[in-house]
Amino acid sequence: MSIKVIGAGFGRTGTLSLKAALEQLGFDKCYHMMEVMQNPSHRAAWLAGHRGEAVDWDTLFEGYAATVDWPSCNLWRQQLAHYPDAKVILSLRDPEAWYASVMNTIYRSSKAAKDAEDPATQTHGRWAFEIIWDRLFDGRMDDKDHVIDVFNQHNQAVIDELPPEKLLVFDAKMGWDPLCKFLSVPAPETDYPRTNTTEQFQAIWKKRSG
Repeated sequence: MSIKVIGAGFGRTGTLSLKAALEQLGFDKCYHMMEVMQNPSHRAAWLAGHRGEAVDWDTLFEGYAATVDWPSCNLWRQQLAHYPDAKVILSLRDPEAWYASVMNTIYRSSKAAKDAEDPATQTHGRWAFEIIWDRLFDGRMDDKDHVIDVFNQHNQAVIDELPPEKLLVFDAKMGWDPLCKFLSVPAPETDYPRTNTTEQFQAIWKKRSG
């Protein structure tokens, strides 16, 4: 199996819903940050990749047909070089809404993990800071204008670097039609998935922390 779909959109742009949608369409399994949580040994490979070192993509993605979300989206160019026949999906969201969602969910949980007493939890928190919050955003997550600027620059770079036939710029509100046309698969009769809203994330985190 090789990667057929590469998600270039940052986390909190509907990536978990996109993961569910792609798997429903037959691109199963789809790699997501959840996979790192379930496979802590993967952290070393992602850390190496973000440091500019070589990654054995075929081993890391064994059993997967697609990727979305962090930490994968940061290295979409490297993945496309290795899987040149793959198509790229750039999941987007209103920048202001995206920033609010990030700060209320994954950044907050990463910070809590980094400050936790449990060593294993601390390790994951520090890892997330190194590859996302400090590396991408210079540790300036409270500077909304800076963070949104990084978000917009990333998205524009993806759009500028890829030809239209290779890229789908996608908002979850668009539903199945553009996604299925882009991937040349029939559209399901069910509704497009809607998972991991801010409220759902906060409820799950509260339960875990309680």
